[in-house]
Amino acid sequence: MEKAAVLVLEDGFTLRGKVFAEGKEVCGEVVFNTGMTGYQEIITDPSYCEQIVVLTYPLIGNYGVNSRDNESAKPQIQALLVSEYCSNYSNWRAECSLKEFLENDDVLGVEGIDTRELTKHIRQDGAMKGALAVGDNPDLNLLRQKAEDYPSPVGRNLASRVTCKSSYKWNNKGKYHVLVIDYGVKRSILNQLVERNCKVTVASANISSDEIFKLNPDGILLSNGPGDPAGVTWSIKQIKNIIGKLPIFGICFGHQVLALALGIKTYKLKFGHHGGNHPVKNIDTGMVEITTQNHGFCVKYQDVKKFPGLEVTHINLNDDTLEGMFHQELNCFSVQFHPEAAPGPHDSSYLFQNFIEQIKKTQ
Repeated sequence: MEKAAVLVLEDGFTLRGKVFAEGKEVCGEVVFNTGMTGYQEIITDPSYCEQIVVLTYPLIGNYGVNSRDNESAKPQIQALLVSEYCSNYSNWRAECSLKEFLENDDVLGVEGIDTRELTKHIRQDGAMKGALAVGDNPDLNLLRQKAEDYPSPVGRNLASRVTCKSSYKWNNKGKYHVLVIDYGVKRSILNQLVERNCKVTVASANISSDEIFKLNPDGILLSNGPGDPAGVTWSIKQIKNIIGKLPIFGICFGHQVLALALGIKTYKLKFGHHGGNHPVKNIDTGMVEITTQNHGFCVKYQDVKKFPGLEVTHINLNDDTLEGMFHQELNCFSVQFHPEAAPGPHDSSYLFQNFIEQIKKTQ
């Protein structure tokens, strides 16, 4: 027998659905993702820590789940909301259903939610906290109170929940030694480095600048991650100590951390950028790249323009927000989007090669 489920946002907005994957009742920030495919990569992306994810594409689960497409060891989302769940999956790579995958880690999956109405509400009023419960007649006032009481991501160090506990080798062979600071790194980023002849070491977000230099890397990659970059105050101080001494490439959260280390401010977007279809203009080439994005915070465009020697390299064509920056003398650059394209288009994969070229200049 199908179980009823209800979502209540902190402003009282309420939607009902039915459970397709048994899991624990949760609270979290509710965000929507516009990707047409890639639900497995989305679900396992550590950047979604403490978030209830709404998928706008209407049919989810039709190609199942396989172990090779995971971006981390397990699902990272609080819960998954979809319009329609497809139980009859079909794909030669599939190893299990989406339902089985979610239930294995006690992640609640709900279908029958009016995802269009929910997305429009978030776009109009902004991303907000919500409470998701199972049952025909839950106490809606209590759920709203739970949503209101749930801590905001602003100012919190959510990266500490998903970073590795200690440094480890992702790949032992390669011409260039890249140290990846793990704020919630996706495996696809690591694999992109391996494909470019890199020996890859992954380090905790708590690593000190002294420890970084002891590892003797050729370059530093600041990874993606969840929540507010201003919350990782310790790491920001450590990155500040290495700017100009080693080549640095920042991706998404790492882009924001680099900005903060340079003294540039960040802020929370109204509803964030989540999806695989965001147009970004490359200022240098004039080309428009279709990009994958997943972030709720952004770097202040005006601050970057005023910073001596720092160039704006990419701009979001949807809302004119900053998407990339580069400082030639300090040998650092970063982008707000995901060039590893998992899931999503491959337009921006050249940025990994750009990073290798920056490393070559210092050798």
